[in-house]
Amino acid sequence: MKLKDAIRTLLFKKKINTHHQLYTSWGEQLNPEHVLEEYPRPQLKREEYTILNGYWNYCITKNIHKPAYYDGKILVPFSPESVLSGVNRQIQPDETLWYERPLIIPEKPVGKRCILHFGAVDQYCEVFINYKKVIEHTGGYLPFSMDITDYIKEEGNLLSVRVNDYSDTSYHSRGKQKLKRGGMFYTAQSGIWQTVWMEWVPDRYIEALRITPLVDQSAIHLDISLRQVIETDEKNSSDSLMDQINSNHLEQINQQNTKRTGEDSRKEIEPLIKIKIFAKGNNIVTLISKSPNVTIPMKEFEYWSPENPFLYDLEITVGEDKIESYFAMRKIEVKEDEEGIPRISLNNEPYFQVGLLDQGYWPDGLYTAPSDEAMIFDISQAKDLGFHMIRKHIKIEPLRWYYHCDRLGVLVWQDMVNGGGNYNDFLVGYLPTIFPWLAGCIKDHHYSWFARKNVEGRKEWTQECIDTILLLYNSPCVVVWVPFNEAWGQFDSLQITELIREHDFTRLVDHASGWYDQRGGDFKSIHNYFHKLKVTPEKRAVILSEFGGYACYIPEHSYSWRIYGYRIYRTKEELDEAYQNLMRKEIACLRKKGLSAIVYTQLSDVEDEVNGLFTYDRKVCKVSRIEINRY
Repeated sequence: MKLKDAIRTLLFKKKINTHHQLYTSWGEQLNPEHVLEEYPRPQLKREEYTILNGYWNYCITKNIHKPAYYDGKILVPFSPESVLSGVNRQIQPDETLWYERPLIIPEKPVGKRCILHFGAVDQYCEVFINYKKVIEHTGGYLPFSMDITDYIKEEGNLLSVRVNDYSDTSYHSRGKQKLKRGGMFYTAQSGIWQTVWMEWVPDRYIEALRITPLVDQSAIHLDISLRQVIETDEKNSSDSLMDQINSNHLEQINQQNTKRTGEDSRKEIEPLIKIKIFAKGNNIVTLISKSPNVTIPMKEFEYWSPENPFLYDLEITVGEDKIESYFAMRKIEVKEDEEGIPRISLNNEPYFQVGLLDQGYWPDGLYTAPSDEAMIFDISQAKDLGFHMIRKHIKIEPLRWYYHCDRLGVLVWQDMVNGGGNYNDFLVGYLPTIFPWLAGCIKDHHYSWFARKNVEGRKEWTQECIDTILLLYNSPCVVVWVPFNEAWGQFDSLQITELIREHDFTRLVDHASGWYDQRGGDFKSIHNYFHKLKVTPEKRAVILSEFGGYACYIPEHSYSWRIYGYRIYRTKEELDEAYQNLMRKEIACLRKKGLSAIVYTQLSDVEDEVNGLFTYDRKVCKVSRIEINRY
């Protein structure tokens, strides 16, 4: 064990008073009049939409009462803690953040409904139209929508949002945010941090879509959830898409729709559905279905993989509503190789996955990338450096991020966002780092040990886990779910694994990434920064789900005046030499002994952490490309 490195990391002092404000090139060039204007939901796209990003009024108060005046302007969708928002102030748990902007509706089309969407608001919010509350939502990482047709009038309206964020003082999901940031925990952010937008839809419209590739059957299965709004259903007209999905499976939604309108109205809810599939712009399938649940043969299909990110385009028309989507034919599983060693298989072939840990933080936008091009940069640069997999670490990105992974050909291991109470540093930090073998002996039903005593907190996290699966189900790039990381808020991981499989049988599960392995899921998942790297084959595939973390501090491109990393090198040249030796020699040897995947820490520096392959501002790359055979 590299004891000196471990001691320096574990005893890192977190008290920091100042930092160096960095900007990415996209942040420097940001035009406030054109902020993240791309359609936010590529997996269910309509032609007509209105992006509501831009300057809103804001105010921060010590109570929940609407302010008499506003403090100034905030640039949505950047959180007030970010410099790009124009506010650059930390919201405290006892404070309320208010947003307000005009909502101009030139005309209310007959037979149309206006749906308002929020990509993400951290953590609790209420939305008002003309001072009337439309919806409230808890959870800082998931989108939600609402029908505002009955609340708006032609011409001028007022859209207001009230936000409270308890950050790490509550059991709500928070990721790596911390009010007292430092080391491996980062600046807490709050409020609106993903795109706000609205669109008009017909009275009967496609509310949700679930696409399941059935590779072995040479087919895909579509579950199309339809929504019919009728005049007498005033309460349901303001229900949101995500609220319904959050509480029910898609099949249950269809059942509720049928019950709501009665048996005599079934034809209104299940009209003829026209489906078209395109390959490279050519229409290869056209069919008419009476059922919203249909299996479509895909003869002589083309596999999706990082080497060939082939996407089929999909068009679905129901009455006056038409949406565009896409899908891919790919299959992920664990199979034994010729020597009986469990290996990850992609499209029925062993496939060694070479991945990077990605936190998704930006020095100028925090959780929010300054532009679509900035997101593309991170993904494409990871691939250019020889990686074809990204572990999205304890954060849910906007759907466009997954779309870019889909089209560029990058596999994604998706972490669920952790929550719970205050973590025990000894239990989740010192003990498993120094004695990793001991961590496998502790069971995760001891809720108090893992900061999970609160029953409501466990229920909330479980529902958000399901919601995350439903949200990203149609993203071909996502191949692994990671419910728990390093015991942060971990509980009942064996039962959670089975719950995940019930909602998604098409992907693998890393049930306890790092330590406190309950011997479930598809992997023996190892985090190792300080011990000699080694693997031993077992009944599950063996993965190195975090390792490396080699650090190099570049002062003019670093956020903090202090250095946090697992092994520190003075120059880029020294770092690259050690990095190349680790990746080309040690990993190659471990692969022969049964290793199935690796996740190197990490894509970019984040605040105090300087162990990224790129600096925090993405302006300096510290290493050269690696080549590791995947087959």
